[in-house]
Amino acid sequence: MSRQEAEQRGRRAERFAATWLRLKGWKILATRVRTPAGEVDIVARRAGLVAFVEVKHRATLAELDYAIDDFRLRRVAAAAEILMARFAEPGDDIRIDVILLAPRTLPRHIENAWCG
Repeated sequence: MSRQEAEQRGRRAERFAATWLRLKGWKILATRVRTPAGEVDIVARRAGLVAFVEVKHRATLAELDYAIDDFRLRRVAAAAEILMARFAEPGDDIRIDVILLAPRTLPRHIENAWCG
């Protein structure tokens, strides 16, 4: 798969994840937010909680087990720390979530994936 095809697949996965979050009652505050520390795929809010969400799509469920690691989560957490002032309000809880996607399966939403 070319870099361009992978980028397109990633964008489709992020749009799908955002739609899925909306259906679960989340308000999408931003997508693909870049910072010097890294990028956050989705920033979402629901009931006093702001989630910084990393989205990963793989061709098979087995590949999803290896799609996320501490390095990636650290980058999302560092970016989220920079973005908190922009998206969080006083008293909000903050967390890092991951949404894992594979064809013909329901999304797997891992809440509070980073506790660093």
